[in-house]
Amino acid sequence: MTLNCGLDFGTSNSTLGVAANGVPRLLPLEDGKQTIPSAIFFSFEEDATYFGRKALSEYVTGGDGRIMRALKSVLGTSLINDKTRIKKNLVPFTDILGLFIAELKQRAEAALDGELDQVVVGRPVRFVDEDDVADAQAQAQLEAAVRQQGYRHVEFQFEPIAAALDYERTVEREELALVVDLGGGTSDFTVIRVSPERARSTERAGDILATAGVHIGGTDFDRLLSLGKVMPMLGYQTETADHKRVLPSAPYYDLATWHRINRLYNAKTLSELRSTRNEAEHPELVERMIDIVDNRLGHRLGATVEEAKIALSDAEAVDFTFEGHEHTIGTRISRDDFNAVLENSVGRLRATIQATLSQAGVGSEAIETLILTGGSTLVPAIVSALGEMFPAARTVRTDVLGSVGLGLALDASRRF
Repeated sequence: MTLNCGLDFGTSNSTLGVAANGVPRLLPLEDGKQTIPSAIFFSFEEDATYFGRKALSEYVTGGDGRIMRALKSVLGTSLINDKTRIKKNLVPFTDILGLFIAELKQRAEAALDGELDQVVVGRPVRFVDEDDVADAQAQAQLEAAVRQQGYRHVEFQFEPIAAALDYERTVEREELALVVDLGGGTSDFTVIRVSPERARSTERAGDILATAGVHIGGTDFDRLLSLGKVMPMLGYQTETADHKRVLPSAPYYDLATWHRINRLYNAKTLSELRSTRNEAEHPELVERMIDIVDNRLGHRLGATVEEAKIALSDAEAVDFTFEGHEHTIGTRISRDDFNAVLENSVGRLRATIQATLSQAGVGSEAIETLILTGGSTLVPAIVSALGEMFPAARTVRTDVLGSVGLGLALDASRRF
């Protein structure tokens, strides 16, 4: 038996759903859970490959190997052509991408006891900002990876529209809604008309008044928080001993950017960092950086920053501590600190929302409902900005990790 499904391959988490009789459901992909972190761990000790929470657990508990996260972030960038070393082999990122998608398909088929042949894949409104060629290449790269895993029929749907399709199952009258989809790698906005009658239609192009997106997401917030509060403890933005220049920033940027961390793990980078230490005004700070890179602790540091970011959604301040191999760093991070490092990003999100409204030909007062999906909609600075822009709108917080997958499953059942 061949089946259709909706695949939400996310920067941070992924889901896969199916629908029957107009009712979608997400399949259990890991230990009964419907979401799976988009992560792979290649264990060198056991010569095994782990996925999702198991991958993160193996890495965090000190297993010797290579962790890969934020796989979606390489689509449409030069990194897609890179290879990463897995023991003695250099493995292309495209193969790693396919490996994760294949695992999702295999787990879903086991749950369904059937073969998945047709799929609607979610995509952000923009994989790559202001570069239509790269954006098209990103979708083509993702489509190729999906087809290589055995899907014969592949369609795409914008992720915010999928979230609207999921929400629309609950509406009782027509509404003009703004979908705010803030994920791990991108932020997308769609002005759409929803209603019980429109929900029965398979052709919805006329109901979409405008859609726009920007390449800002949760992993960017991690990077900004890391650069603002953590990297200075490793020497970022400090000067040379002669005060003639600031230390090179590229290694710190790579260490703060999840999908670039692996680029630091080589002899050339370590040699450059040691040269930097020798001419630094504060060599003891750069020594901490060397400790992290030399012992390949970058992803563990990134995970600790992410934990602090999440905690700041509820707490006014958190105590950040990270133990390296030879050094420990620590600082207190307040919500005001977090808001400060996000100021420019929130400004760009505001501007993109305003552009979406202008494209739709409506003002903010016309939006009756805000449909929020994606984990980054929980960030306090964003919650505050949306409240200021749409004070009269009703806010609907969907299943922040599952609504896109549910909507894609609905879309697949209608298309195929």
